[in-house]
Amino acid sequence: MDETEGIRRVMVAEINRESDDRIRLTKKYGEVFDTDEVGKRFSIESFMAPFVYATEKSTGKKCLLMFQDTPRFYWFDSYA
Repeated sequence: MDETEGIRRVMVAEINRESDDRIRLTKKYGEVFDTDEVGKRFSIESFMAPFVYATEKSTGKKCLLMFQDTPRFYWFDSYA
């Protein structure tokens, strides 16, 4: 267990307890991606739920995405 696992588990439970559809997530977070869109736009470097560390293919920028399990959608947390 890493030192962030406890807080990440809490975050995952909270995100998935209130799983939203794409429209609601877009209102909350702005741009939202499904699994296919993430694969086309980003190279996934690593993940530790609810976070995905990725590189945007077109720009080479590193970014941190968050995701919910069902339905699976991703959104920007920040650019690294």
